[in-house]
Amino acid sequence: MDKKYWVPAVERAHLVLMEISKSPDELRLIDLSKRLEINKSSLFSLLNTLESLGWVIKENNDTYHLGPTIGMFNSMYLSQFNLIQTFYKEAIDSVNKINEPIQLGVLDGSDVVYLGKVNAQTNVRLVTDPGMRFPAYASAIGKAQMIHFSKQDLEKLFNDTEWVKKTDHTTANIDELYDKVRLAKANGYSIENEESALGFHCVAAPIYNFENQIIAAVSFSMPTDSWTKKFSDAKEEILNLAAKLSKLAGSSYNSKENNL
Repeated sequence: MDKKYWVPAVERAHLVLMEISKSPDELRLIDLSKRLEINKSSLFSLLNTLESLGWVIKENNDTYHLGPTIGMFNSMYLSQFNLIQTFYKEAIDSVNKINEPIQLGVLDGSDVVYLGKVNAQTNVRLVTDPGMRFPAYASAIGKAQMIHFSKQDLEKLFNDTEWVKKTDHTTANIDELYDKVRLAKANGYSIENEESALGFHCVAAPIYNFENQIIAAVSFSMPTDSWTKKFSDAKEEILNLAAKLSKLAGSSYNSKENNL
């Protein structure tokens, strides 16, 4: 952004709110002054204004926490958030960087339901389209959404499942699925190597909501020759896209910092 139109007072208010949000009921005026290097006189006026507007609340011990105005704006933002619409807006840049298609999907029972797809400028066309269902055990998008599932959770979810082999590489049972889900949790992303179709691979990452719960996942899909060249870049980009969508959905969860 052009600094010509920058408003320092708004930036200072933003920094103060961020510090308070990270350490609620811990910081006094003098603590904030030292951390942010804002003189106490200016900070006093700023905090007094934020308190009057309900952005912060001052406790009896002179520490601060966020006020009800934050909650009101958060509620208003989340009420207008549309995951599919946001996916189509944000995924374009990622597709252009890697030049491979990206899909958005949600876990519905033991299946993945695809909600969106952005194609790349290649001859590769995926057989799955928005609205289609696919077994979650054979999908990177499915595995990414099961990273917090226990083995018992998986057994319950796939209790009545017929483990159809899409290819010779398709996950065939609970034990195999649990191993792959645990690996996905350790890595922070899931992969699928020729489980859904021979010659195709996927890397997926989960999307979190404002309650830091997984609500969906996004994935890159590509043929083997592209996979060997692009996997590392595609992995980083899909993690970045998932983190961006999570943030827009109100999540404070950082998959990289928390080492899923």
